[in-house]
Amino acid sequence: MATKVLTLVGSLRNGSTNQQLAEATSHNAPEGMEVSVFSGLENIPFYNEDTDVEGGVPVAAQALRDAAAEADALMLVTPEYNGTMPAVLKNAIDWLSRPFGAGAVSGMPTVVVGTAFGQYGGVWAQDEARKALNIAGAKVLEDVKLAIPNSVVRFAELHPKDDAEVVEQVTTVLNSIKEIAEAN
Repeated sequence: MATKVLTLVGSLRNGSTNQQLAEATSHNAPEGMEVSVFSGLENIPFYNEDTDVEGGVPVAAQALRDAAAEADALMLVTPEYNGTMPAVLKNAIDWLSRPFGAGAVSGMPTVVVGTAFGQYGGVWAQDEARKALNIAGAKVLEDVKLAIPNSVVRFAELHPKDDAEVVEQVTTVLNSIKEIAEAN
């Protein structure tokens, strides 16, 4: 049985370098692993406890929860906006964290990776995402990291899936997820 990894991408822009990085993870999934990129984060309304009731959960939020429930592991691919993760990712974490202690990410092996224009590759955004995921109850793999700096220049003419160094790093991340998910 294949290990299923659900990937959430924080950039909504078509063709963003983080979208491309997510594609590189799907393209380089090791044997016995399925990596799917969730589509539709932009359709999920901001978390509101008043609507998070039986029969009231928005369709898009329920689709996210259902996708997470079918996954064995979670990967967030985040750019860095103003020193933190995009609101769309924080919102996804909020929906996945409820009900608190029993949400879709509770105990789920999770990694955070990404690329950004700056010299540090978005590490602040990744750290903020890890913090929120830990509080949400995910089993964050703190030592599994991938932050690719200077994304706009680095990937101007080369897709991440065709960058040998990125492929090697992505493969290492995916193998770490697989190992932990299979042991879970």
